[in-house]
Formats: sequence, structure tokens, C-alpha cells
Amino acid sequence: MDLKIVKIEPIDGVNIILGQAHFIKTVEDLHEAIVGTVPGVKFGIGFCEASAKRLIRHSGNDSDLEKLAMNKAFEIGAGHSFIIYLKDAYPINIMRSIKEVPEVCNIYCATANPIEVIIVETNLGRGILGIIDGYTPKGIEGMEEVEERKKFLRDIGYKL
Repeated sequence: MDLKIVKIEPIDGVNIILGQAHFIKTVEDLHEAIVGTVPGVKFGIGFCEASAKRLIRHSGNDSDLEKLAMNKAFEIGAGHSFIIYLKDAYPINIMRSIKEVPEVCNIYCATANPIEVIIVETNLGRGILGIIDGYTPKGIEGMEEVEERKKFLRDIGYKL
């Protein structure tokens, strides 16, 4: 078995959701879940088909994000994994809908941070062992940081 790391660099204003599913209709169901939850959101999806033709299935409503998603899905190459590039919304806006897609088995991350996807490759194929999402913490928040966090959540409309 071989280990490989696939890096996903952040893009300003774009979030990524990386997960695993189990059926060819995943790409269409994810598309419908996203547009049905946040109309007007821009996104692209790449899905690694794990049997039959073993293609990267893709969808989206933004050609640049769709191209990024299908290329990164191909680079990851792990069976039944999917990646969503999301603009004009946060993952929190669509996570519940994504998790409710019947084919979705697992969400590895939803982030705007740099990511390292840890891939294992065997004679059968590739799988995602895990992810590194962002950087190691530098310390523990104090009262000033608690107040900053609370203010930030209210400033962006997630808390009253």
C-alpha cells in the first residue's frame, strides 16, 4: 500500500465540502440538494464513480467551480468520494441538506482552509484515510477572543 497527500489550496470566497457516497445518482442528488437549499449559490461537484465506467461524474451551475471540482476529484481518485466547491454561501447553509442525501455516507470536512487529503492506494484502488483541515492551534481562547467570536457570529447573522 502507498500513501499520498493531495493538497487543496484555498480560493478566496470559496468553501469546500469533501465526502463519501455510494451510488451513481449522487451527483444529481447533491446538485438538487444544493439548489433547493440556497437558491443563487454558485457551485461545482466532482464525484468519483467506483465501478462500471469509473468516471468522474460532475455537475454544477458555475463552469469554473465545476471544472475545479472534477479536476480535484480526479486527482483524489478515491472511490465514491465527492468534492463540492461552493461560492456565495457557507457550508453550514447546506450541510443538513447534503447529509440528508440518501447516498451520502460520510463528510470528511467543510472548510475554506487549506486541506491535505491523506490517500491510501492498494491493488484495488484508492481510499481517503483522513484529512488535515487548516493549521494546528496556537493556544486557548481567552475572554477577549470569546467576545470576538460572539461578535463575529452576530455580525454575519448566525446569532441574534
